[in-house]
Parts: sequence; C-alpha cells; structure tokens
Amino acid sequence: MIRSELIQKIADENPHLYQRDVERIVNTVFEEVTNAMSRGDRVELRGFGAFSVKKRDARVGRNPRTGETVHVEEKHVPFFKTGKLLRDRLNGKEE
Repeated sequence: MIRSELIQKIADENPHLYQRDVERIVNTVFEEVTNAMSRGDRVELRGFGAFSVKKRDARVGRNPRTGETVHVEEKHVPFFKTGKLLRDRLNGKEE
C-alpha cells in the first residue's frame, strides 16, 4: 500500500471527511514522525511498533568490484521494531 492508497482507504471508510482533510492528516502524521526521528527521538505507536534512529559507527569497508578498502563514515539509519500485537497478528496469533 502506498500513501495515496492509504488516504483513499481512510476517506472511503470515513465519508464524513473530505479527502483533502484526510490527506492533510496523513501527511501531518508522517511529517511529525519524520521530524521526531530527525531530532533523534523515538516514536512509539502502541500495538504497531516503534520507530527510532540507530547510529552506525565509521568502519573500513571494501569495494566489491575492485577489492580496494574504503572508509565508510559514521551515519544514522532509521529502525523499526514491531509491536507485540502486530507481530502476533502477522504470525496468526490473533486474540
């Protein structure tokens, strides 16, 4: 599912809301999650999961084509850990 499909599904299930309002809500949620993560904050959605940022230390890597060693700089990467309810639902353990 892509963002536009999510917006359409929410709009279809909530006919009292205009599609432009649903789009604004979805975009705001994604923007706030992105802003929080860019500040290094953790975003937890109970039952769904938690978004966080992990730091990858600098290291010496290898160019697979030439075999030459290269320096890979430190970087921050997004990380998602599923919540228990989502994990159980994916594994057929719904309650």
